[in-house]
Amino acid sequence: MYKTFLKSALGATAMMAIIAPIAVQADGVINVYSYRQAFLMQPLIDQFQKETGITVNTIYAKKGLVEKVKAAKGKDSADLILTVDIARLMGAVNAGLAEEVSSDTLSANIPAEFRDADGKWFGITSRSRVIYASKERVAQDAITYEELSDPKWKGKICIRSGQHNYNLALFASMIAHHGEADAQKWLEGLKANLAHAPKGNDRAQAKSIFNGECDLAIANTYYMGKMQTNEKNPEQKDWAKSIKMLFPNAEDRGSHMNLSGVMVVKDAANKANAVKFVEFLSGDTAQKLYAEVNFEYPVKVGTEASDMVKSWGALKADSLALTEIAKYHKRASELVDIVKFND
Repeated sequence: MYKTFLKSALGATAMMAIIAPIAVQADGVINVYSYRQAFLMQPLIDQFQKETGITVNTIYAKKGLVEKVKAAKGKDSADLILTVDIARLMGAVNAGLAEEVSSDTLSANIPAEFRDADGKWFGITSRSRVIYASKERVAQDAITYEELSDPKWKGKICIRSGQHNYNLALFASMIAHHGEADAQKWLEGLKANLAHAPKGNDRAQAKSIFNGECDLAIANTYYMGKMQTNEKNPEQKDWAKSIKMLFPNAEDRGSHMNLSGVMVVKDAANKANAVKFVEFLSGDTAQKLYAEVNFEYPVKVGTEASDMVKSWGALKADSLALTEIAKYHKRASELVDIVKFND
């Protein structure tokens, strides 16, 4: 029954190719502004609407979402913001857009490291920034982030731009764990080991391993699932087959985590409905569905990852609070420029 629902829900994603205009605010409406592409959320939206009768209207923006929320008035006013990175969540908080939410359901469902202490934002799913390694050329099955600066990997590592939020969060975590001086030295060592200047997205790094350009790459876990199931571009299945996933620091602090998160917008016209939607996203049904569709890890304790995600290996997650990591995001960006990482 669940598989039948999932199949029908995914079929509905085609309807989101053109996002309908935001409806007039009413008792049965939520207006969601999203960094996450609408079709990835549609199965969850469909289920929530079915259970509650509340209509969820979505506007997707790859860039400038905070500015769009600030500019929206009247019928276009946002109730919720959905993001795909702690830096974007904190950007919205710092812009004064977050409403503090107190919910026993959210406190019970979402671990402390994946939510703001004051209820300004909540993680919905998590992902890890891991190492893709060539099955053919890398014998070892364990690694640490610190090891990536070891000269033995000189000319063998690929990575996307150091200024991308996914990498900045990882670099910020290195500052949080080791201090700024050691993090800078590590970043210099990592740069010295790059096969070429940073470029492309995470899947492009897997392609570079497949092509023999490098042996290791830094990437998010869920891209493996996207490649393994890509029927539109089946060559990506070959990229995925050529690599194994190594979870860094499994023997000590664990692998760096980031999240997909949500916040209720300050003075939202439909706040009560917005809170219901966040609570729904943190519950068993949505957590399992989200994990199946997007190849991410549920944040709710006791909810298992999908079989595909579990097939990648055991994950020991770094428990460092993301709010602590976010403190060093700006300095991480500055260090990327200082060491000329992208040159």
